[in-house]
Amino acid sequence: MHYFQYKDREMCCEDIPISNIAEAVGTPFYLYSHATIVRHYKAFNDAFQNINRMVCYSAKANTSLAVLKTLANQGAGLDIVSGGELFRGIQAGFKPEMIVYSGVGKRIDEIDYALNTGILMFNIESREELEIIHARAQALDKPATISIRVNPDVDPKTHPHISTGLKKNKFGIDTQSSLEAYVAASRMSHIRVAGIDCHIGSQITHIRPFEDALKSLLELIDRLHEMGMDIRYLDMGGGLGITYGTETPPNPTEYANAIARVLGDRKIRLIFEPGRVIMGNAGILVTRVLYRKSGSVKEFVITDAAMNDLIRPILYDAWHDIKPVIQPDDLPGIVADVVGPICESGDFLAQGRQMPDVKRGDLLAVMSAGAYGFAMASNYCSRLRVAEVMVRGNEYTVIRERENLSDLIRGESVPSFL
Repeated sequence: MHYFQYKDREMCCEDIPISNIAEAVGTPFYLYSHATIVRHYKAFNDAFQNINRMVCYSAKANTSLAVLKTLANQGAGLDIVSGGELFRGIQAGFKPEMIVYSGVGKRIDEIDYALNTGILMFNIESREELEIIHARAQALDKPATISIRVNPDVDPKTHPHISTGLKKNKFGIDTQSSLEAYVAASRMSHIRVAGIDCHIGSQITHIRPFEDALKSLLELIDRLHEMGMDIRYLDMGGGLGITYGTETPPNPTEYANAIARVLGDRKIRLIFEPGRVIMGNAGILVTRVLYRKSGSVKEFVITDAAMNDLIRPILYDAWHDIKPVIQPDDLPGIVADVVGPICESGDFLAQGRQMPDVKRGDLLAVMSAGAYGFAMASNYCSRLRVAEVMVRGNEYTVIRERENLSDLIRGESVPSFL
């Protein structure tokens, strides 16, 4: 459940009419509900109350400081994939011992930063990465605790661009290679083997892939125990899907029950890395209609938000519900493409969408945009990145100011020979 609801035909975020915020802040902007973030985190965490677990929010879904601080205040851990996310996490108050570092391409400076910060664990993606992290741990004389990301070759039945657990994907290493890597790691003076890691994909709407992945990991853990290795952590990654339109993903309780059934009475601490399931429906993109345009075969609704603000529709064929902020009279609707100002055919928020017959100046809410929305925004076409706003109850705060024109050239210089 989320807290974007109509009251007297006007959409509100918690207790504030969205049109009031738009009038004060301008459009477009991202809008987050504090109550929804907290509700979703608690729903996920509480579902596993009978399991020894640590819930590490996946920072890449949304790294806004206010979002991170909200989750840190709830006692969450953090899953990061860059030094920048580590910096943001520390600034937001996450405890280093509750931070897990994933990702296939960790740079030397990022590894050193994480070692000096004292994070819980590195999720290792390759033998070469293992050797580099060991070398840096030796150089800094700071032991590195690691798990190895195992690729179980499980089909998550999701969009191919967000599938990560198949043999053809760049992530992790196969089971046999992981055994060899664990043996090598156990012989390294500054490496502490502590866990096993897996992440099969994102926006997964079925339980079975998670069950299959867990069964594969437990078999591997048994083999590692036989080899004398103490595996204390099992990182299941994230990937639980949400409802964007007609999907019916399992809820966290169904997911937790399935994990508990497969896990049995094993004594191991599970790590989960939810991102989308916490943030996806906790945020929307608010945009204003600039123009209406009738083509020979299509109707177009042109908005002030564009693909640089929300790239998911063109990148993932993603479907986002689009609702009017002010519910119109019950008039005949239209079928239209909702498009932005960028000179790209891929600049759309929706195509062939049945929607109200909106007009210039109307506000639209692009739903389910809290995850991988602003986090993937860009300045393409020298467009200013939008403001971000958070609501709690009957008050709101601009948690990131809208960029201005000076921001577009900050850090740039013109060579003296020009």
